[in-house]
Amino acid sequence: MNFEYWRHLIRARLFQRLRRSGPAIREYELALRHAPDSARLLNSLAYLHAGEKRYAEAERLFEQATRRQPGDADALFNLGYVRDQMGKRTEAIEAFGQAVALRPALDRAWYGMGLAQAALGDHESAAAALEKAAELQPMNGSAWYYLGMAYHTLRRPEKVESVIRHLHRFDPKLAHRLIADAGRSDLAHLIGT
Repeated sequence: MNFEYWRHLIRARLFQRLRRSGPAIREYELALRHAPDSARLLNSLAYLHAGEKRYAEAERLFEQATRRQPGDADALFNLGYVRDQMGKRTEAIEAFGQAVALRPALDRAWYGMGLAQAALGDHESAAAALEKAAELQPMNGSAWYYLGMAYHTLRRPEKVESVIRHLHRFDPKLAHRLIADAGRSDLAHLIGT
């Protein structure tokens, strides 16, 4: 048993629970010296760097983790998220796509993919990805809102109306916002305004 590895790992997790990312990062780095092939440690360390908005370091670590454990859909999602935060939308879409290929029910990867596609102006693909995210998480107001905006951009008014009706059932504020942002005041009657 590698006692040094376990000592640093336990300390890292403790610091992480206490929301002390600096000491947690140092302890994970020390644990990684004793288990350099651990995808789990790389993911934990990358996650903390991402939380501190050190996206380049987080990206490097998530890439290492996905090379060591290529079937980890969560790590691929996190890699996509970090790349999206860095403005690397095409690379983010690629990582999100790999994540959903491994786990098609990973709704947050569909959502991230849809947002990145919309940011690149590919609203048709964005709508398809956001439809999947909304299907998997029918109460995700943000997914429905951005789906409505994608439909608006694609000039599909009947779809925007359908989204507003659905969204109003569980998130009236976002339904109001969608009506305003899409410039569809003609649909205000659907939600009683």
